[in-house]
Amino acid sequence: MAKRLERYQEIERSIITTYRKTIWSPFVLAVKKYRLIEAGDKIAVCISGGKDSMLLAKLMQELHRHSEVPFELVFLVMDPGYNKENRKRIEENAELLRIPITVFESDVFLASDTASMGDSPCYLCARMRRGHLYAKAKELGCNKIALGHHKSDVIETTVMGMLYGGQLQGMLPRIKSTNFEGMELIRPMYCVLEEDIIRWKNYHDLKFIACACKFVKGTEEEILPTFSARKRVKELIAELKKEHETVETCIFQSIHNVQLDTLVEYKQDGEKHSFLERFEKD
Repeated sequence: MAKRLERYQEIERSIITTYRKTIWSPFVLAVKKYRLIEAGDKIAVCISGGKDSMLLAKLMQELHRHSEVPFELVFLVMDPGYNKENRKRIEENAELLRIPITVFESDVFLASDTASMGDSPCYLCARMRRGHLYAKAKELGCNKIALGHHKSDVIETTVMGMLYGGQLQGMLPRIKSTNFEGMELIRPMYCVLEEDIIRWKNYHDLKFIACACKFVKGTEEEILPTFSARKRVKELIAELKKEHETVETCIFQSIHNVQLDTLVEYKQDGEKHSFLERFEKD
């Protein structure tokens, strides 16, 4: 009689069986297509405690087991001032999923809350957290940090830029740090849709924290303000998808298929260019 798998083994196995088409294959596609991992890399997988970063950790573990490209992993958890419930949930999930986390503490929540002076601290918090993660990863000898941004984040960010920012702007799968020499940020779940991450989570009845913010005590799903640009864009895309099944694919493909010759103005390296530059040369 075959030995019954432990729960963490069932969760791991489902990634390359039940969710092979929707999670594992898109993950591998992104790693290969955008050349996210190279021989000799030491990658800090940054875990916030949400569904995305926890799945990313499992995907990176699985890839590490089977990849012919030699690389190292560190599973990095920054405690920016979690409440006790969130800190405990992260530690329990890491133990359940057999993720050997390295935890370090910072005062990001306190600093961002104070600096915001009453405005939403989210943007400042995100920037500060990233800086702390880069610094700790570099201290541990890493040359890359991996974040759990997924395909839906990419799509929503693209639409938000158009509707609320007046710009065509994507989200790159890898970025060189301008403040930490020799460091890169990579997004290995760049081709994985959020709805498939949610299916994986629900299938295994996993309970992750909703947000790292100290003001959020709930541990279920993403919590957004009653009105926010991202919430509205999520709703808009969901509504469009009812009429046009491939709308997400089309939006995602648009940032891979930019027709630069048709744009009136564009920026490159912070410098603005006009179509007139080309027009007057012809």
